[in-house]
Amino acid sequence: MTPLIQIRNLEKSFPTKPSPTWVLRQISLDIEEGEFVTIMGPSGAGKSTLLSILGLFDSEWQGELVLDGTVVQSLKPKERQALNRRLIGFVFQRFHLLEDLTVAENLDAPLSYRDLRKSERESRVADALDRFGIVGKKDLFPAQLSGGQQQLVAVARAVIASPKLLLADEPTGNLHTEQGDAIMDLFERLNREGTTIIQVTHSERNAARSRRIIRLRDGWMENPQ
Repeated sequence: MTPLIQIRNLEKSFPTKPSPTWVLRQISLDIEEGEFVTIMGPSGAGKSTLLSILGLFDSEWQGELVLDGTVVQSLKPKERQALNRRLIGFVFQRFHLLEDLTVAENLDAPLSYRDLRKSERESRVADALDRFGIVGKKDLFPAQLSGGQQQLVAVARAVIASPKLLLADEPTGNLHTEQGDAIMDLFERLNREGTTIIQVTHSERNAARSRRIIRLRDGWMENPQ
């Protein structure tokens, strides 16, 4: 079976004098559908940059990237955006909820890009509120929630459109241990249900929840497989 993600000789640099500053070097990697993978490494190793490329937020790189059978480097910007919306959910460290929207409205936002009837969108939002245990928070704004509650909403928003791939950048970085464990429990459940997950973390505790760890240092993969 073809991997969900195929990366070949992926590299990224910034133009600096007298020579370029390299962020990623010769990254080659396959990730199968249904895997739960952690990317680790010291600050500046290229972890978040790689995740941003996989999330189709960054198009300034060299090499080959195939997502779900689609050759990414040949796509036009609108095609990348469409692939992102079809395939990917992204969880940010700082939540990135829309402050002027309620919890329910934040959950509806990614569905507004889909060809769904209003009744179907309302049904999905109701299901997500129930599934994530946040029905009582649906009319609150992000500023009225704790950090753990905001991250829970952020995860619910990332998966409400049933993405094949969930990307998470330091998803528990701003949470205390109990809140972080709850998010990781949720990730494990989503993975058991079939969602492919790639997380960036500094936490060995969180990394132990995944099935495979990829370590980066100075932009290079350590012990590439």
